[in-house]
Amino acid sequence: MLQGLQNMLQRRINEAVMAKDLIKQIERLRKEIRRHDYRYYVLNQPKISDRQYDKLFAELKELEAANPQLITADSPTQRVSDRPLEGFATVRHTIPMLSIDNTYDDDELKAFDKRVAKLLRDQDYDYVVELKIDGVAISLRYEQGKLTIAATRGDGEVGDDVTANIRTVKAVPLVLLDVGKIPDVLEIRGEVYMPTSSFTELNKVRAEAGEAAFANPRNATSGSLKLLDSKLTAERNLSFFAYDTGVYSEPLAANHYESLQRFKELGLPVNPHSRAKNIKEAIEICGSWNKKRSDLDYQIDGMVIKINRFEQRDILGATGRAPRWCISYKFAAEQAETTVESIDVQVGKSGILTPVANLKPVLLAGTTVKRASLHNFDMLAKLDVRCDDTVVIEKAGEIIPQVVEVKVEQRKNIVGETFTVPTKCPECGSDVEKDKNSVYILCENSQCPAKLKERLEHFVGKGQMDIETLGPALIEQLVEAGLVKNFADLYKLEMEDLLDFEGMAEKSADNVIKAIEKSKRRPLWRLLAGLGIRYVGGQSAQTLSKHFGTFKNMLAVDKEELKKIKREEESKKKLLERKYKRQEISSEEYNKQREVLRKSERLKDIGMKVIDSLCDYIANEENKAMMQELITLGVRPESPKKTTGSERLSGKIIVVTGTLENFDRQQAEEAIRQAGAKTSSSVSKKTDFVLAGKNPGSKLTKAQELGIEIIDENQFIKIINMDQN
Repeated sequence: MLQGLQNMLQRRINEAVMAKDLIKQIERLRKEIRRHDYRYYVLNQPKISDRQYDKLFAELKELEAANPQLITADSPTQRVSDRPLEGFATVRHTIPMLSIDNTYDDDELKAFDKRVAKLLRDQDYDYVVELKIDGVAISLRYEQGKLTIAATRGDGEVGDDVTANIRTVKAVPLVLLDVGKIPDVLEIRGEVYMPTSSFTELNKVRAEAGEAAFANPRNATSGSLKLLDSKLTAERNLSFFAYDTGVYSEPLAANHYESLQRFKELGLPVNPHSRAKNIKEAIEICGSWNKKRSDLDYQIDGMVIKINRFEQRDILGATGRAPRWCISYKFAAEQAETTVESIDVQVGKSGILTPVANLKPVLLAGTTVKRASLHNFDMLAKLDVRCDDTVVIEKAGEIIPQVVEVKVEQRKNIVGETFTVPTKCPECGSDVEKDKNSVYILCENSQCPAKLKERLEHFVGKGQMDIETLGPALIEQLVEAGLVKNFADLYKLEMEDLLDFEGMAEKSADNVIKAIEKSKRRPLWRLLAGLGIRYVGGQSAQTLSKHFGTFKNMLAVDKEELKKIKREEESKKKLLERKYKRQEISSEEYNKQREVLRKSERLKDIGMKVIDSLCDYIANEENKAMMQELITLGVRPESPKKTTGSERLSGKIIVVTGTLENFDRQQAEEAIRQAGAKTSSSVSKKTDFVLAGKNPGSKLTKAQELGIEIIDENQFIKIINMDQN
């Protein structure tokens, strides 16, 4: 009896331990997927290949399917992923822009076809097979046949308003061809991309100008759409293909194939596609394009197979993340073999030491690769990469070259030695330490030259303090001369300090000093992002700057107070989730309350790791002294505040057109939002004001036709009481 009770108790203990481990495993996968979603969808800096990502996602789906009681509403399998890009007004998609599930072999396509057949029962169906353009998804809204707004996919629900930049893409018609009846409202979805020939020419020009090359056409396209000056975007020679519709006032056709033909009639470019009677034909089409994709002047990374008839798509429906009526067939990542000539260690701005393999140059996915990341020393040891090894490389997300395999069987008789993990920083000779929270090894010396150069380059970058005259070459000279040892030292520089440097004339030196002086009034979030605090990026910097308001308030940060605010916000969200799960409130009320909570959050998107990192950085005496010195030297970044002068703008809709003297587009829209108004990219009857700068274009004409009040920049500054002189 006693033995039986003991055995039962032990079984229950084992089951509890297994359940706890399972929960941890599922949560780890969710966190990892969210992190990769953020890098892919927000930062456009993927660190793993599509195949590796899909493997993680499939593992999570399998665990949740076997344990449905552990599925939560915020799981990556239940919703479209993370957040939109930063820097532009946002647009909420009327119909979400869902992602597409991926497959990698014929058997997976056949399994997809079986699921379709089962759901459609005895109905006949056919497919349309399209090339999967490796670009940036875009939504174009046409009203009465005219382009009114263009938005990026973002997180699927909310994207960035990039209308000004899309208008420069010649392949996008500003007015649809008047062929037959055009719906009053027609949303076209497609892909913006950069032709390979344009990409090659762009990188050639950037190299001649001493600028960093783009990793691939998709990366270049994304960067081009994020430019604030549409004139620069126009020079990038982007193009466009239409592939679907979003919201419309009336349908264009009865099925997808006919809809694509109608696109062409309306003046919308459509890339090659084929009809397939069955999955066998679809697979043959995929195989044929895999062989000839290198003949195209743009990159494709696979094919998309779609059910043709719209009423059948409605029957098939969608999961929380992707439609069931289409699937992506991804081509295998291009790989190449080469030889490791040496292994270096790089030191980043946060002090992380990263091993990098120097390779015998090899062509991979259209570019010549000479170096490949080994990520960290644990990965280096796992792969056991050695000098003179033959290795297989591929591009993670087709952007970052990485070593994925070592051809151990091809090692020569004289085997290179195993790489020794450094105990000293290769740049400054200081001791290095293993980060207790990650696999990384860090140089803790704040005066490390390599670390300092990286941090300074980040600080002066366009997305931070935007000191464009301070390039890498000048920063290197300033650090080596001992003139700049921290951020504050930049604001102590005088013309005489610069004149002895190579290529620095009096006019150039004067431009540098003026640019540094101008940066003193950048918004607080830019300074915060520029400090290079771990886990604090542009989005979190904006949230924190709104919370603190001033630089001085930020320096007086109270960690426990921040954590208390965060816990309260999380508690409110969890309570709302529980009410919804218990069916105490309807879906409509749940969404309404969730939106209210989202708007009231003071620390939205700020996690405990960010709070710890920020507070620890400010608590450091050396950092605090440097920031106090910035204030003493006249750096006065403060978040714009509402004043009585902005009451006239509260709740209004404002369109900005033309070039402003005192603001770039992002700064103007930021000022408008801080004044309690909203920005829009197009003029309509709902527009309250149009802020017109130089060369305003057609928006001004439309505003005049509609009798909308037009204000110039001086009036705008006066209204919001933000005269910067």
